[in-house]
Amino acid sequence: MNIAKLPLKNIISYKKRTIGLILILVILTMSLFGGSIFIKSLNNGLDSLNERLGADIIVLPKDAESEVDLQNLLLQGTPGYFYMDKSILNDLESIEGVDRISAQYFLVSANADCCSVKVQIIGFDEETDFTIKPWLNESYQGVLKDDEIIVGSMLSTKVGHTLKLYGKEFLVVGKLEKTGTGLDTAVYTTGDTVKTLIEAAEDKGISILSKQSPDDVISSVYIDVKDGYDIDTIVSDINLNNSEVKAVRARTMMTSTSDRLGIISSAISFFVKIIWAFAAIILIAAFYIITGERKKEFAALRVIGVSRKKLGVLVMSEAIIIGIIGSVFGIIITGAFMYSFSVLIGTRLDLPYLLPGVVTTTYYILVTFISVVLLGTISGLISAYRAVSVDTARILRE
Repeated sequence: MNIAKLPLKNIISYKKRTIGLILILVILTMSLFGGSIFIKSLNNGLDSLNERLGADIIVLPKDAESEVDLQNLLLQGTPGYFYMDKSILNDLESIEGVDRISAQYFLVSANADCCSVKVQIIGFDEETDFTIKPWLNESYQGVLKDDEIIVGSMLSTKVGHTLKLYGKEFLVVGKLEKTGTGLDTAVYTTGDTVKTLIEAAEDKGISILSKQSPDDVISSVYIDVKDGYDIDTIVSDINLNNSEVKAVRARTMMTSTSDRLGIISSAISFFVKIIWAFAAIILIAAFYIITGERKKEFAALRVIGVSRKKLGVLVMSEAIIIGIIGSVFGIIITGAFMYSFSVLIGTRLDLPYLLPGVVTTTYYILVTFISVVLLGTISGLISAYRAVSVDTARILRE
């Protein structure tokens, strides 16, 4: 008899037992791998958003309901726009401690050829911007012209194609890397282009501004504070001396999002631990019970000359093979789900969600695989100890 082939034959022969054990291991794998990818994706999304903000302070119109509107725009891609008087720039520039300052313009498209829904248009100042351009330069090194735009990763438009906004054609010169936030569904262009689009909207009967001229308004101001100056002090100074605007610290703006992320991550980690604890107990108990039911089989093997050592290896081999099968299936199922429905997951969560790269994913795959196989091996080790302890003579008499 070829003992080396016995583990695989036993696994194939006892289908129900094998399927039951594999299902337990698949659940273990899915909880560990899926939970790890999910938490990492949330952290990646928040880190990406913090990098894209790139400023210490953000100033918004008072009627924009503070940072709430901007968070909706950045996190969920909720289209929106709000304006304040451009003269605020002079007041902000004169504040001691302000290093760099740049304005942005927000507008929502009436329709776009690339999409079935409205898209957010973000305009920036080519000369003063320090938050958007470093990111845009990753996909386009030139200087944007008034008839050129860069689109987010989730828009179907390709580089070299044109996009119609308010009846005007714009050339797509770049497409950005994914951020896992609402920025992925936005269109980026110059401030002058946004002003032109506001006028085009007015020509089509779409009222955006009441009495102001597009040249006299901005949507937000991004401020970079000099080293050595207290950011909170400058924020307070702006709010005390300018009743029409609301200044918020960029980091503070992300506090609520970070808190939600922390709660979700903690809950997932807790449930993963609970699942692992219960599944580990069930798995060890299952192997232990199955070993007890196979006493006659083990006794027969001992009679035909199989040593205790070989018998232990036989039981261990079965556990390791089942562990490998369960972990592989679990990783494939979880990976297919997480990567196929990543956009839907991020949308449902209303949180920045950015899947990890190949290196990080590979690391989680290896950690999950080793952990699950190791647990299966430990369960097999307990079973092997019981198997080699079988009293052959007593079993045969029974």
